[in-house]
Amino acid sequence: MDKLLIRGGRRLDGRVTISGAKNAALPQMCAALLTHEPVHLVNVPRLHDVRTMRQLLDHMGVVSTTHGERGGMSFAAPDTLRPEAPYALVKTMRASVLALGPLLARFGRARVSLPGGCAIGARPVDQHIKGLSAMGALIEVEHGDIVARLPEGQKRLRGARITTDMITVTGTENLMMAACLAEGETVLENAAQEPEVSDLAEMLIAMGARIEGHGSSSIRIQGVARLAGCTHQVVADRIEAGTFACAVAATGGDVLLEHARLDHMEALADKLRSAGVTLTPGADGLRVQSPGGAALVAQGFRTMEYPGFPTDMQAQFMALNLVAQGSTTVTETIFENRFMHVQELMRLGAEIMVDGRVATVAGGARLTGATVMATDLRASASLVIAGLVAEGETVVDRIYHLDRGYDAMEDKLRQLGADIERIQ
Repeated sequence: MDKLLIRGGRRLDGRVTISGAKNAALPQMCAALLTHEPVHLVNVPRLHDVRTMRQLLDHMGVVSTTHGERGGMSFAAPDTLRPEAPYALVKTMRASVLALGPLLARFGRARVSLPGGCAIGARPVDQHIKGLSAMGALIEVEHGDIVARLPEGQKRLRGARITTDMITVTGTENLMMAACLAEGETVLENAAQEPEVSDLAEMLIAMGARIEGHGSSSIRIQGVARLAGCTHQVVADRIEAGTFACAVAATGGDVLLEHARLDHMEALADKLRSAGVTLTPGADGLRVQSPGGAALVAQGFRTMEYPGFPTDMQAQFMALNLVAQGSTTVTETIFENRFMHVQELMRLGAEIMVDGRVATVAGGARLTGATVMATDLRASASLVIAGLVAEGETVVDRIYHLDRGYDAMEDKLRQLGADIERIQ
């Protein structure tokens, strides 16, 4: 099993390319199921989850190819497709549920195993089922599978006004994709507003979909009879950009994050600026300049749905707060089990008290290297950031979590001057 060996204490300087967003690429790969014409994606990140999604699509009968140097992938989903997603491929990746809406919309039936993924709390698919049922689908959960079909004699899903009980990114994406081929108008209320949702909408529009309001809490879709192929560039990963920004902030340095978009990470940017980090947007990306954690002021925050502070940046900013000055509180409102990195950070010398969904972090910590274990994707990134500033050697174990969401992180950090290597 691979591990990361980090020798801390080095500044980060230079420039690094931010990859395409995993949370945009995965639904866009599923969107290829909506048409028999070829779909071409550019800037697809090289991640374990992307490989798993490709295997899932291949299993169904999709013809996929890779091309070019910039993460090019093409997909062609024939009419002879098997609309099934088995547990063996679904169990490691929650995003596989995104195949449900496109399969049901195009083929009138689908069998998708209940998904797995990171153990950071309950993320039920009941809102997906609620929305598709409102559009006329008959859905049952049997033997661990979601089994969906259209009623006898009904050829297409039907438009509906759907208000989800909670804001759900994958739920919004699934229902939006399904609605593109439904009869009539669908309105999604309480919709997720993330940039990845908007990027999916822009791709669907390029395929011929009629969508308005994406980026807001109310999305309106006019169904069409068919969708065409398209070429689409995956938006830059705001969470990868934020992770590298926190790493530069903690270690000190001057780094240009190529392709990063400040307008997609304003809540995080506000906290970084308040801490004492300089952020300068430009035509080629975002420049991050920091004197290092000891010269920064720790910042409290509360995770919220977009455009609030992202839960996917909670662990990384906590690592920054450890070395900045002052005591702060971090409140996690999205997932009930997302402080698993705390115990591992304490092995490096952190002082953190957790009470339910609130963590109190003592800043100004003197971190020292140790062996730590990654528990989920973003927790892995927080341990890497802490290792970059810790004295001595830090070994991060179980980094397969990291490989699910970061494209060659250790190579990019080494390019910026970090002393980091992958070992077995």
